Amino acid sequence: MARELVWTGFITLDGVMDSPGGPSEGHPSGGWVMGTPFDEAAFSLKGEELEETTALMFGRRSYEAFAPIWRDSEDHAAYRDLPKYVVSSSLGPEGLVAGWGPSTVLRSEADVAALKESDGGAIFIHGSGELARRLSRAGLIDRYHLLMFPVLLGTGKRVFPSDEPGEQKLVLRESEAYGNGVVKVIYDVVR
Repeated sequence: MARELVWTGFITLDGVMDSPGGPSEGHPSGGWVMGTPFDEAAFSLKGEELEETTALMFGRRSYEAFAPIWRDSEDHAAYRDLPKYVVSSSLGPEGLVAGWGPSTVLRSEADVAALKESDGGAIFIHGSGELARRLSRAGLIDRYHLLMFPVLLGTGKRVFPSDEPGEQKLVLRESEAYGNGVVKVIYDVVR
């Protein structure tokens, strides 16, 4: 049985994933997660995911942003020893962050497809919107875990681009709405 590849992320109602944590991440309207009233239950998805996660995958830019912070973060301590896969044509072994578990650079979608055929459980992709789009086009994403925030930004990076033709059917696995307006949706990709 092939390993599942799951993209997990925070998005706005209009599908923007850009700069949820703050303006320093590059979007003029950044910080929309922090601008939403906190509801602990809305973030329970992250704990549920952790029980299922056997490895993490990132694109180069997300890896370079997350690895140095998550390695030392107590909030992300459970990720420390998990295998990490970075999909990049330019990152060399010297660019991998020491002390954050075994890390491997994959060079192509073919490498990701081969990894999916190996033994092990679910691999979760955090952030990495460009990588998620590429892997989706290649038919490699199996599931989406989304926390949708009650915000409209109009512009920004999207995991689901509107300029690409084609239809991808999804089946709702689970959903829940929270008091702060955040909605959790989990979709399986139909093949």
